[in-house]
Amino acid sequence: MLAVLSLLCHSAAALEPAHLVAGFPRRQAVLETAGPRCLLLEVYVASTSDQRSQGLMFVQELDEFEGMYFGYNEPMELTMWMKNTIVPLDMVFIREDGTVSEIARNTVPFSTARIDSGGPVVGVMEVNGGFARRWHVDPGTRLRLF
Repeated sequence: MLAVLSLLCHSAAALEPAHLVAGFPRRQAVLETAGPRCLLLEVYVASTSDQRSQGLMFVQELDEFEGMYFGYNEPMELTMWMKNTIVPLDMVFIREDGTVSEIARNTVPFSTARIDSGGPVVGVMEVNGGFARRWHVDPGTRLRLF
């Protein structure tokens, strides 16, 4: 199944400039949306404090099926921002059971406004702004990391 999804999504790892995420582990993620539809993404994983602080700052371009996952060991309320982030993003907040709880859509580049998770979560998936709307990612969608 993942091989078929890879062909459909054909992520070209177009994150530019790529050196900004050198050293970040990469994984595949599947979003199971209503329809049903499965979307395969290539994600960089920000799991250390330094990686979380850096995130997608200064990245100029993301492929349609590329993103960054910020993972945490325990559920907690999270606050994100867009400081030094050039690309508008959808921030998809993930509960402990792997389902989407909230989505901050089309966040404003360079903004220091706080973006709250709206409750305890274990992760945040950042993808291009508008991705959630285009691909029907809504609360209740399930995320699986591989």
